[in-house]
Amino acid sequence: QAGRPQEALRLYRQILTAQPDHTDALNLGGVAAFQSGDVNQGLKLLQGAVARRPDYVDAHNNLGNMLKALGRFDEAEAAYRRALKIKPDHFDAHYNLGIVLEASARFNEAEASYGCALEINPGFAEAHFNLGNALKALGKLDEAVGAYGRALKIKPDHADAHTNLGSVLWELGKFDEAEAAYGCALEIKPDHAEAHYNHGIVLQERGRFDEAIAAYHRALDIKPDYTEAHVNLGYALKELGRLDEAEAAYRRAIAIEPDHAPAHANLGDVLLEQGDPQAAVDVCDAYLKVHPCNSCVLAFKAIALDELGQRDAVRFLVDFDRFIRPVRFTAPAGFTSQADFNAALARHVCAHPTLVFAPASHATRLGKHSGELLVEPKGPVAVLEGMIRGAAEDYLHSLPADPAHPFLANRPQGLWLTAWSIVLEAQGHQLPHIHPTAWLSGVYYVELPDIIKIPAQGQAGWIEFGRPSSHFHCRVEPEVRAFQPEEGLMLLFPSYFYHRTVPFESAGKRISISFDVRPVN
Repeated sequence: QAGRPQEALRLYRQILTAQPDHTDALNLGGVAAFQSGDVNQGLKLLQGAVARRPDYVDAHNNLGNMLKALGRFDEAEAAYRRALKIKPDHFDAHYNLGIVLEASARFNEAEASYGCALEINPGFAEAHFNLGNALKALGKLDEAVGAYGRALKIKPDHADAHTNLGSVLWELGKFDEAEAAYGCALEIKPDHAEAHYNHGIVLQERGRFDEAIAAYHRALDIKPDYTEAHVNLGYALKELGRLDEAEAAYRRAIAIEPDHAPAHANLGDVLLEQGDPQAAVDVCDAYLKVHPCNSCVLAFKAIALDELGQRDAVRFLVDFDRFIRPVRFTAPAGFTSQADFNAALARHVCAHPTLVFAPASHATRLGKHSGELLVEPKGPVAVLEGMIRGAAEDYLHSLPADPAHPFLANRPQGLWLTAWSIVLEAQGHQLPHIHPTAWLSGVYYVELPDIIKIPAQGQAGWIEFGRPSSHFHCRVEPEVRAFQPEEGLMLLFPSYFYHRTVPFESAGKRISISFDVRPVN
């Protein structure tokens, strides 16, 4: 506790020389050894403590902490759960288990663990803060605001809580409040790089590019290797027409993080705007040599090829006929009809606790967006999950291996699914976007307003493929393909295909469930 772990370790070793089974010395000696940098000795001592005294709750918790620090999250989780089996109201074990679950992206379980910790000790600001982070990851933005607020009520000078609160407020479109939160963070900690960076994002969103540039520069003065700040600086400079400076910013980002796909795509866009589409293609090809199926860069390569006048190459890469696949189903077991199944899905989606108005960072406009649907209680989504998995497996196995095509040459060996719902109402739509972390994506149509079902109404509410995001500087009109949704229809397509929803006017809801199929690795 006095910050002298090596001296403490010497004392514990003296005790253990005389009393090798002294469990307190084994426990505290293990902590001291770890703090002194002797990881193996620390683990050995703590494992000795719990072996000699299996009900030693603090030793299990300390062993979990050590394993957590080493990134051995599964073992750390097991240690914390052993502690909680012995003492269910052990605050530290609940709290630390939450940290491990959050680090493992098991945000629902992390939320529950932090909740248990806070029932025991509601006055611990860090637990409220971490709960806010888990809620943010789950898309429960209003609840995250509440958690950060409680953390700040206990600890008003918690700069990270102010910063993360600002991020959530930005997602909710509350830009004035977000700016105020970042201001509070920077009053407390003027060298908080993330607060400067996030403040820059809000300023950029509001079109205040000069101020955003200044904020990004402040972040980079503090943290010169801050890749995302270089990337966003490049975007703001590009919007002001300062193309040479934007190019330099993107190249700095790439020098720091050569695997950063958006930096390469945005560098390519600057080169397009400078009138050099061949250089943009070259940037993509250099990246794709290392990451041959990256959705972000494949999508941009198609744009650059179109700008270069190579429409046949674009059609080869973005082959609507070959790669977009409609799938229709009969009524699943347990449901009287497909309509009965869709009605159950609609009820489940509309009542889902994560369904909120789409954050500013999402492609959805004038609509609601849920968090992960493939977590319990899944309800009828469990049936849809099986349908998605079967359709994805059929899609995968029906495609021939083709080393000449990046999508076919890099087919995954195993599949991991994630799914979310989108509920659009009048004028609701989705901007052109891709799914950058997936290999295959898709959508299942649950409920549609009448206007979408009537061909005479044009393409209102249809899904359109091939139109890039408006922030790219394209001069060539792209080739697009639109599909009319049907209730019960599933569409599968490569994740690098740009797609959007055509806006529509209707009093009815357009409910769909989108999903990504990712390689298991």
